Amino acid sequence: MTDFNLVEWRFERRLDPRPAARIVALAVAAAAAALVCSLLFIAAGASPRAAFAALLQGSFGSLRAAGETLVKATPLIFTGLAACVAFRARIWNIGAEGQVFAGAMFAYWLQHNLTGFPPFVQIPVVIAGGIVGGALYAGLAGVLKTRFSVDEVISTVMLNYIIVYVLSLLLLRGPWSEAGGFFEQTPKVDPDSALPLLFSGSRLHFGFLLAIVTAGLVQMLLTRTPLGYEIKAAGSNIRALEVQGTNTRRLILVVLLVSGALAGLAGITEVYGVHYRLKAGAITGYGYSGIIVAILGQLHPVGVVVASVLFGALLNGATLMQIKTSVPSALIYAIQAILLLFFLAGWAACNFRLRRVARA
Repeated sequence: MTDFNLVEWRFERRLDPRPAARIVALAVAAAAAALVCSLLFIAAGASPRAAFAALLQGSFGSLRAAGETLVKATPLIFTGLAACVAFRARIWNIGAEGQVFAGAMFAYWLQHNLTGFPPFVQIPVVIAGGIVGGALYAGLAGVLKTRFSVDEVISTVMLNYIIVYVLSLLLLRGPWSEAGGFFEQTPKVDPDSALPLLFSGSRLHFGFLLAIVTAGLVQMLLTRTPLGYEIKAAGSNIRALEVQGTNTRRLILVVLLVSGALAGLAGITEVYGVHYRLKAGAITGYGYSGIIVAILGQLHPVGVVVASVLFGALLNGATLMQIKTSVPSALIYAIQAILLLFFLAGWAACNFRLRRVARA
């Protein structure tokens, strides 16, 4: 017989988690998240089966619904990639929200001076404006960190608020306000500046293809370029990288510029692909949601795309869920948090094992 007084159980970190263990952990996490969500639906007075069915029908029940899901996923892909690049280098860019605003605002500033020009002029300017605007705004945080040692968490969060107030100033009876309008928004943009639609009868626009291509480029950047190697090394030990001769100040600035450029693209896809005017309500929240998407996607570009489509499906299906089951659509944000918590717990569990050892 085993003497249980002579043995004990310890948690040990796995050096190389097996793929099968990750699959099992994710399956258990998904089942646990579904169970908790079911309890939420019951508490809201609805059948879990009916609520999940409405979510699925509202997000992928038709070609039009699937297109709307991808429309909602598009800005999340960009902001998720922005967080992915920065977080891999352990640079905590919490300012994607402000960089989304900056990209949209800079693109609008460039484009509204080109009204009347053909699409092949305006659309590239819009895309370039989003890239440059987001990059420059993130670059402010990079300069503050590299030159004045200001923590990037503090600077990026504060910059989020500044840009929102600047936009409000421009739209509240400012130079960009709509003549005779009652809302803080610009006039409709020139139709020739709008991102082209991919299918007739759908709102799915060119921005989605741009997001997929960008995800592929980010994957190549991270895995097949010297900058990608430096980002990976910085995430492991930036001090060791500095000792080897790498200019870490330059690296931090470049990473923030790339991250900001990606976030800026999210702004232009919403303004020029969905709403066709610049207003704060059209682009609010995508920066913060992108952080969740990046973490859920394990800071991998492919994972970011999958997580973005999942979140887009939840957001798109929430309306039909509310109509059919009377479950408040706002509950979808709680579901997103539940998914994040359980999947993080599942990934963490893969990295440890419970081992029985004999006492000394």
